[in-house]
Amino acid sequence: MLDELFTLTKIKEGDIKAFEEIFRRYYSPLCWYATGITGDAEAAEEIVEELFYVFWRDKEHLQIFQSVKSYLYRAVRNESLQYCEHKEVKDRYREFILSRQSEEVSDPCQQMEYQELQEIIRHTLEKLPDRRSQIFKMHRIEGKKYAEIAASLSLSVKTVEAEMTKALRTLRSEINNYIQTR
Repeated sequence: MLDELFTLTKIKEGDIKAFEEIFRRYYSPLCWYATGITGDAEAAEEIVEELFYVFWRDKEHLQIFQSVKSYLYRAVRNESLQYCEHKEVKDRYREFILSRQSEEVSDPCQQMEYQELQEIIRHTLEKLPDRRSQIFKMHRIEGKKYAEIAASLSLSVKTVEAEMTKALRTLRSEINNYIQTR
């Protein structure tokens, strides 16, 4: 424990070697732990990588009152559970949308509104910059994860996340404008 406190102090001072020591010691076990919770090895790696990124980025402000190991495992557990909750919500939404698409829309007004909304979404996606549109389609239509998209387009995961955020913000704005004008 005393050794970890010394290492943590060095990390807070910006010692990259101390950080690398913690990273090498805990990366693989944390990935296994996160995989056990999420059931998805790629998602687990992303969770652990993001944790270490934030750990290093916010090193001066770290408030660790127990061992570094306990802190890291608790953080991975929390992020993994949050990932599972988010995935469950996405899956339910996707299932809902698919079930709605498969149902016959008997009300002509509903059918027209649905078609108008689809057209707004299509038109908005066409207006997006090429890279943003491509990232959005790869993620939302092809179902690829951010890491896969980043690798195939030679971008960082953070860039992919930022582009998705901008695309979703644009879509929300256009859909809200459509809803408010109705």
